[in-house]
Amino acid sequence: MNPKILIIGACGQIGTELTQKLRKLYGTDNVIASDIRKLNTDVVNSGPFEVVNALDFNQIEHLVEVHQITDIYLMAALLSATAEKNPAFAWDLNMNSLFHVLNLAKAKKIKKIFWPSSIAVFGPTTPKENTPQYTVMEPSTVYGISKQAGERWCEYYHNIYGVDVRSIRYPGLISWSTPPGGGTTDYAVDIFYKAIADKKYECFLSSETKMPMMYMDDAIDATINIMKAPAEKIKIHSSYNLAAMSFTPTEIAAEIKKHIPEFEITYNPDFRQKIADSWPASIDDSEAREDWDWKHTFDLETMTKDMLEHLG
Repeated sequence: MNPKILIIGACGQIGTELTQKLRKLYGTDNVIASDIRKLNTDVVNSGPFEVVNALDFNQIEHLVEVHQITDIYLMAALLSATAEKNPAFAWDLNMNSLFHVLNLAKAKKIKKIFWPSSIAVFGPTTPKENTPQYTVMEPSTVYGISKQAGERWCEYYHNIYGVDVRSIRYPGLISWSTPPGGGTTDYAVDIFYKAIADKKYECFLSSETKMPMMYMDDAIDATINIMKAPAEKIKIHSSYNLAAMSFTPTEIAAEIKKHIPEFEITYNPDFRQKIADSWPASIDDSEAREDWDWKHTFDLETMTKDMLEHLG
């Protein structure tokens, strides 16, 4: 039996590609995309789509009943840099949308939840290199605080109510199919657009700011694989560390120059530098690799080549 899937926030950076991949896997009619507004995009036009406000419990519950949903992927969130500008709304959206979905699972109206966490749960006191699964977590951003609280609630709902909720801590995600969406790691997406269009890029982070990153293809595979894994293999019900590569703006610029020799990068750090400085430089994801056989495919070199081919 194929699951009946509802994706909330399907028009976002991850949701866009996740929807298409799930439709290929389980059939178009089994994957209901939804978002706050109906845009003229592939996600909206390629299969069932519903307008839904992630803050409205009754709307979500109605969709679950009408479409006989078994699995929800909750991708709606306000990301790090955007959340800093509107803390109250970010907290409201990031937390209450999660409660709505957890409570549907608690009431046995759905079977399984995917909810993404982030490296933003870590903070300035976290070990920077090879950040372990279990470590000091003192997030210093609105986004990170909401993700850390969300992890605790996911674990609580699993332990107390038996809710099957699965989560991974995404590093910075890089994709050619959707433009940057307000995250601190988004320079690593924007740099490709500017390299092709202008042959130059002004980076909002300093040259040696190293952060964990992942190509979107790998992130989508991880998301689908953790949901496909047998329940007994999922041993962590807060959120799994996930990693692929770590690099600095200098390193990604050097890789781009191999393909576009005239490309130049300059640096003008803004408020996002402080956010980046509070996050890890590299991640230890051995639990994910051991528990549900996670492995990444793309490194900096292969990702850069693929990005430039698609965008160029």
